[in-house]
Amino acid sequence: MARLAEPSVITPLLLALAVLGQPLRQESFRVAQPSEAVAVLTASCERCAWGRKGREAAALSLSVDGRYSQHLLLLKGAEPAEYRVALGPLAPGTHRLSVSLDREASAAGVRRVGVSQLEILTTPQGAGEYAALAFAPRLHPSVASAQGFVGVPLLLWYESEPTPRGRRIRYSAILSGAGPGTPVDRLMAVWGRATDILFVYAVELDAAGRVLGEEFAGPGGTPTPFTGGRDGRHPLLWLTADGGLAERGETTSRHAPAPFAFGFVGAPREAVMDANPWTYRVMIQEVARRGLLVADARQGSGRIPDPRRFAYVEACGELKDAALSLEVGTARGDKVRWRASDEGGPEFRIARSGCFRGAVALGSSAGSAAIRALRFRAFARPGDTATERAGARLDRVSRLFVLGPDGTPGPNLFSWEGRVALRAGDAPYTLQLPDRR
Repeated sequence: MARLAEPSVITPLLLALAVLGQPLRQESFRVAQPSEAVAVLTASCERCAWGRKGREAAALSLSVDGRYSQHLLLLKGAEPAEYRVALGPLAPGTHRLSVSLDREASAAGVRRVGVSQLEILTTPQGAGEYAALAFAPRLHPSVASAQGFVGVPLLLWYESEPTPRGRRIRYSAILSGAGPGTPVDRLMAVWGRATDILFVYAVELDAAGRVLGEEFAGPGGTPTPFTGGRDGRHPLLWLTADGGLAERGETTSRHAPAPFAFGFVGAPREAVMDANPWTYRVMIQEVARRGLLVADARQGSGRIPDPRRFAYVEACGELKDAALSLEVGTARGDKVRWRASDEGGPEFRIARSGCFRGAVALGSSAGSAAIRALRFRAFARPGDTATERAGARLDRVSRLFVLGPDGTPGPNLFSWEGRVALRAGDAPYTLQLPDRR
């Protein structure tokens, strides 16, 4: 992504503070050729606290040349933080970006809002990232999200791969939380997170940049041909209350986080969160605000202990007609106490091949230093009568970690590589951690 050459680069601004309801900033800038633009704002929000009801975030409304662009929620807290948003296509000439506070969309308890830095980045038509920026979807919140500060798009990334006819760009998003119909305890056990990560939209282009096909995550996440509206070439999609996507909806506001490239080599999708550790803090704050954190919560209750009381296990392998459970052994005197990821039943087991992540709640007094061993156990999937075929292959454990006091991932505690066959009904396979005492 190219920066505008001087004097078009918007230099750091003097701190701009505004009483709620007053305009924050208006800036003019020039574009030399047809481009896609991204704005990088450093903003602060007095008393903003994503984990506190009534103080969740201030909502900024952005417009370009007098035309509505998007809303931006300042959900990273009170201190100055960077936010990157996509402004869309711009023709050559002078343009004006306006940043205002939307009083009605902001939490009632926030106070003064400031924009201390603002920079415009442009990618000219035909340059490297231009196509990926030009087709990035715009996400409208569900009504429940717009009213309750839940399930907000935090990040949008894309993966690009060649096809026989050209190339395919696939966009995925991380939402701050899952919809009310998704049990957070199952999310933690099966995915190792309380956020929602979902495929959003994909487009296939030929060598000349012409669209050959496009699809979005329809009902149940099923890839569905996209026939909806657009803003330029940007598809317009609506998040639904059940965590899906639709081509139409009731809300008029929208979010446009700037997309970025991300590649996965031997890692699950949660690696995007690892690269942006602030997303873990937002995750913890949202589930806490929603009343979903209970110190002694049991699986099946729809609630969880604090995510900082979990052990997160990242591994890779293959499953055949099987599901997998994780177990973490912690020291309890001279004995080892085992805690399993599927204590709530079969629906809490991992049922996907490749690289995956799961999480196991530790006891209230157990920390990372108490972890002594890991176990992996294979099960036949419910309803599968061919249990003799059910099994799994464990290839490696990439990471074992816990979240630190600040809510971000701590150091890797354990790695292992091998090739172990697990059969449904057999004893679990145990991996001992080195003695760290």
